[in-house]
Amino acid sequence: MSSSMYASSIPVFERMLGATSEILRKAEADAEARGIDQAVLLNSRLAPDMFPLVRQVQIATDMAKGCCSRLAGLEVPKWEDNETSFAELRERIERGLAHMRALVPDQLNGSEDRDIELLIGGQAMQFKGLPYLHFFVLPNFYFHLSMTYAILRHNGLQIGKRDFLGAI
Repeated sequence: MSSSMYASSIPVFERMLGATSEILRKAEADAEARGIDQAVLLNSRLAPDMFPLVRQVQIATDMAKGCCSRLAGLEVPKWEDNETSFAELRERIERGLAHMRALVPDQLNGSEDRDIELLIGGQAMQFKGLPYLHFFVLPNFYFHLSMTYAILRHNGLQIGKRDFLGAI
């Protein structure tokens, strides 16, 4: 299998967001079974200075939709960060997946040298497409998905590495 910008991005995002959606489904069922208010889990964090679970999922979906849009030379869809339930987070993931699935390989392939500029914390950051994907987006994407997993696992959800990785 040859590598391309499309193959290195959209299928990766699809698989990992799909696995995360399934983890969120399990978390919802577990919270209900244990009589835990969803808000408690959605606002849980591993340390006082880190983002809560709900924000971790929002950032991961933003990284994926933003990356694919920028690599395709499209405007990034703007979404409100107002999810208050596991179901709403899963809907957000599905919205992101639908956006990515609407893109075709030719829209992303050849974007290795596309100029990408982001404003982060008031500071402009410039990238070329390939380093943007490999060294900025993918590490951030996996980080926030890992935090989602870790927060839920820390709160007693019986999941393991296979859940994180999704169906192989």
